[in-house]
Amino acid sequence: MGEVKYLLDFVVALVAAAAVFAYWLANRKRIAAETIGAAEQQAARLLRDAEREVEARRKEALLEAKEQAHELVVEAERLSRERRQEAQEAEQSLAERARALADRLAVAERRETELAARHREVEARARDIEGERARLEQLTGEQQRVLQRVAGMTADEARETLIRQMESDARRDAANLVKRLEAEARETAAARARAIVTQAIQRSAAEHAIETTVSVVDLPSDDMKGRIIGREGRNIRALELATGVELIVDDTPGAIILSSFDPFRREVARQAIEKLIADGRIHPARIEEVVEKVKAELEEQTRRDGEAAGFELGLYDLNPEILKLMGRLRYRTSYGQNVLNHSTEVAFLAGIMAKEVGLDAHVATRAAFLHDIGKAIDRDLGGSHLELGIEFLRKHGENEAVVMAMAAHHMDIDWPSLEAMLVQAADAISAARPGARRDILESYVKRLEKLEGIADSFGGVSKAFALQAGREIRIMVESEKVTDEEAVWLSKDIARRIENELEYPGQIKVTVIRETRAVDYAR
Repeated sequence: MGEVKYLLDFVVALVAAAAVFAYWLANRKRIAAETIGAAEQQAARLLRDAEREVEARRKEALLEAKEQAHELVVEAERLSRERRQEAQEAEQSLAERARALADRLAVAERRETELAARHREVEARARDIEGERARLEQLTGEQQRVLQRVAGMTADEARETLIRQMESDARRDAANLVKRLEAEARETAAARARAIVTQAIQRSAAEHAIETTVSVVDLPSDDMKGRIIGREGRNIRALELATGVELIVDDTPGAIILSSFDPFRREVARQAIEKLIADGRIHPARIEEVVEKVKAELEEQTRRDGEAAGFELGLYDLNPEILKLMGRLRYRTSYGQNVLNHSTEVAFLAGIMAKEVGLDAHVATRAAFLHDIGKAIDRDLGGSHLELGIEFLRKHGENEAVVMAMAAHHMDIDWPSLEAMLVQAADAISAARPGARRDILESYVKRLEKLEGIADSFGGVSKAFALQAGREIRIMVESEKVTDEEAVWLSKDIARRIENELEYPGQIKVTVIRETRAVDYAR
């Protein structure tokens, strides 16, 4: 029994060992199969990667070959362009040399023709001289024969006859010389006059501000309006009565308006109101006191203004009363132009022009500075400003040459001197300067606008600019619509239309500009 049991255990163990071996063998086969499959997959993957790498390298090689081929083509084209450019430059150089040689040949031929003409002229002059010499010899012989016939003439009579003949010849030569000088003077006078006037205007840097008939006084607060008006309006009535200025107190915030035709009165009222506001005491008695004080201060200020203007012009010996009256012109306007500034400018212009033409610059400057002095008193006295100014200057001992030059600035009398003509010219220049006077400024601006409007009305015009105070207009045209030949005719058409539609002094230069632009981009 024990052996049987032992045998059964052995058989069981053997079967179990066979089963384990069979399991191990099956597992090894499975692992081997999996390993072989994985190896095959890895081999396939490596093969695909190798194929992709080969394809990529083949494409890179192909791309590199194409780039090299493109570079070779570009280099060949560049060399070809350089060769063509060199050939064109050589051809252009040869053409230029040919033109230069042709020009030199033409110049040589022209000089040869001129030399031949001069040679013929010299020969003709030589023949004329020979003819004149023969004629003179003939005349001399005739003279000698005449003298021989009148041999009975005394020495004094012969001397007198010779002197009369020489005097006649001298008069004839002098008349010819005067005639030639007059012709030259007429030719150069206009250009010289324009140059002198232009230089005087350029050296005069005058500033113009159009004056109005109202002034504005700023208030620290709207409550101050009530204090200025006063109880039942007594303060405002006192101000208007003391200054002669109309006070306009309306809804304008922080301000009141002073209205008067007299700038001096407006200035007195403005300063008086500012002093009253600063002082705080506003009542009729205080108003009259402050107005009188401001008037005295302003009179002193006008005297200083007159002295400053005279000092600026180098007029140091003017009578103090004349300077005081000139200072009042600071508060006088003519067509919106400040008369003191106008007088200073006229004096400056007249002085410059007098120096340029060699006249008495001091007389011209002095007369020009004082030419409108009567406007400071024509509102207080009867008569024109010219008559009042002449009387005032003579009363205060002004030089008669200055008074007469000043008296002719409106051409009411014949020109007493050349300095008087310069005073009148300087007065006209100052009054006609663009911006100096209101009516002239308006017509000037309208003329420029119409000038540009005429140019803009033509087809193909992109922009038009009026320059040099309307003496030139520059017109930009579109190069796609207007050719070079059409631009020439366009300038003529615009010039004809300006002549027909505008009134202007002198001439207007019409310049048509056509610009062609070629644009490209380097990539």
